[in-house]
Formats: sequence, structure tokens, C-alpha cells
Amino acid sequence: MNYQLGLFYGVFFLIYGLGNFYIGWRGWQAFSSIFASNRLAWCWAGGVALLALSFPLGRFVSHYAPHYLGKIIIYIGSYWMAAMYYLLLILIICDLLRLINRFTNVLPSSLRGKFPLLTLMVLALVAIILIYGTWNSRHPVVRNYEVTLPPKSSSIESMKVVVVSDVHLGWIVGIDRLQQMTEIINTLEPDLVLFPGDIVDEGVDLEAEQEMPAVLHSLHPQFGTYAVLGNHEYISGNAETTIGFLEQNGIRVLRDQAVEIENCFYLVGRDDASRHRFNGSERLELPQIMNEVDASKLPVILLDHEPFNLGVSEQAGVDLQFSGHTHLGQIFPNNYITHAIYEQDWGYLRKNTLQLIVSCGYGTWGPPIRVGNRPEIVHVLVHFSPLEYSKNS
Repeated sequence: MNYQLGLFYGVFFLIYGLGNFYIGWRGWQAFSSIFASNRLAWCWAGGVALLALSFPLGRFVSHYAPHYLGKIIIYIGSYWMAAMYYLLLILIICDLLRLINRFTNVLPSSLRGKFPLLTLMVLALVAIILIYGTWNSRHPVVRNYEVTLPPKSSSIESMKVVVVSDVHLGWIVGIDRLQQMTEIINTLEPDLVLFPGDIVDEGVDLEAEQEMPAVLHSLHPQFGTYAVLGNHEYISGNAETTIGFLEQNGIRVLRDQAVEIENCFYLVGRDDASRHRFNGSERLELPQIMNEVDASKLPVILLDHEPFNLGVSEQAGVDLQFSGHTHLGQIFPNNYITHAIYEQDWGYLRKNTLQLIVSCGYGTWGPPIRVGNRPEIVHVLVHFSPLEYSKNS
């Protein structure tokens, strides 16, 4: 494990550990004040400790125990991550209100007598959020767009493109979700299928065991199926293995490469910006990759996992860019964070000659829930029309 990867995991587990400690401590205080005996309070603290350990423990157990056992523990840990998140939000808000009340005394004193009821209401609310989020994460929508590109010398008038970002194949997103995805894609009858990164979460041995190759081979678009790597392919430490797995199953991975597709358009794929943090090598600059492209000859479509530095894409002559990564925060209110970080964290943006579509993704990372957004498969009807393009410019 290199320094950057070790630092990432170190910071993640530090925050994760502190969050769990805070929930355990505040819960212990709550149960101690409700019940005469501290027995239930200690049960709460012990339960939180076990739940906190289940996320990393499941991955360890999976190497030495039956597959199903590791998966169950990972599921428990993943749901606890979501519960922990919302419990933390609620506890922080409550503690801030308590602090304000010390100086203003705005809260009614009758609330103190209702503390047990309020505690149960909080736990019930979190449970409802988890149930809804689970249902929501398993019911993707098809998000339709229609764009017009300058045709230049393209030999086609239009094509249908399907874009699926952030699938996160692994322990949580398994064969059933992959089957659902490919069935939807094939129903749309696309000419081109694109995966803008974070296709695989953990290593690909698991996917092979679950017969995912047969499902992936069911995709047969006219112009092929292409992908780029995301940050999770590097975080897992199995980027090269993942590339081999994808290409064996009909998905060509573009790593700082450009390909001309049947005299119709150029497809450019960038390696993820996180590459240097995890394997020590920098990705190529976009102008270097564009040296392989005659942007005056054919339209240029770019795959880049993160929608950063859009001005670079525009100046390089990219006509249409597809990105993902943001998940639109995945669980509310994280969407406010992604709004602040990215110029465009979801949907369509036109930036002079560049058109951008950012998907919030199909799968989930960590908690297997989505709140405040829907998992999606992006379906884009691309026109190559000089008249329509000039109207839209």
C-alpha cells in the first residue's frame, strides 16, 4: 500500500471511528438517563462498537469464511454507515440547540420529560430513511437527453448513446443489479454504450464467481462499449486486474487514449485524476491526448470520470463530455456539498462550445441507499446537424 492510499484509509477510519464514538457516547448518556440500570446503556455502547467494526470486519472475514457470511457482515456494516450518518446529523443538531438554549432558554422545559419518546422518534425516523433509501436505490430511472453536435465530416446524422456511471460492482451491487442494468440498456437499443468510471468497487474475482461476464457480454451496441477508470478502481488497488476483467468481457478501457469510431466521431477517454495519488504516475494532459485527434474533421466526445476543469475540455476542442463520480451526494444533504465543489454536479451544462452531461450514477458506494436522488441510466439522442447546431449555439 503506497503512502497516498494509506493516508486515504487512515483519514477515513479516523473520521469513521470518531463518529461512532460520539454516537456510542451520546447513546450511553441517553439510555443511562432513561433507565435506572446502566445495563441497557452498556448494551448500546457494545452494539455500536460491533456495528462499527462490521464494515471492515466483513472484508476480512470474506477471505477466511464462507462467501455468504462475509457478505452478510458487509451488508450490516454498510447499513450502519447510513444510520451513523443520520444519527450524527441529528445529534449534532440537538447538541447545537442545547448549546443555544443555555444562553437563550428558547426551548420549552416540557421537552425534558419527553426525552424517551424523542429518542424513539429519532430511531424510527432513521429506520424509515434506510427503508426508503434501499427501495429508491434499487429502482433506477432512464434519464433522457437530446443534444446536437457540429457534424463536421461525420458519416452519420444521429446516434443513441447510453451512459452508465458509478456502477460499483462488488459486494453490494451484484449480479441482480447488473442484470437489471443490462436489460434496461438493451431495451434502449443504443448505438454506443459508455461507462465513465467506478465500474468495479472491490476486486474482480468476486464478479467472476458471480457469473457477471455472461451478463456483460449481452451488450452489443453497433459502435461498441467503452469505459474509463474512476477513483475506486485505484482505491481498490486492482486497477490493472479490473482492466483485464472488463476487456475480457467486451468493454474496451481507454486510458488517456483517443479512437476514431467508423469515420463518425472521436471518442477520447481520460484516466482518472486520482491516479497519481494511488499509483504515483500522472495522467496525460488533455491537449497531449488531443494530438491524436483532428477536431476539425469529426465531433469529439470525451469520457472523464470527474467533471473538473471544464475549461480545459472546452479549450481542447471537446464537443460533448460525459462524467460521473458525484453521485449527487448519494444521500441528502450531501448534495449541497457536491453543489459547492463542482461547477456542474448533475445534469446538463453548456459551456460555450462544450456540452457536458454529468450522471449521478447507477450504483452506490458504502451505504446501499440513495436519498434525495434516483439511480439512473442516461440515454442521449445525439444529432449531427449543422442547422440545428447553429440554432442552439
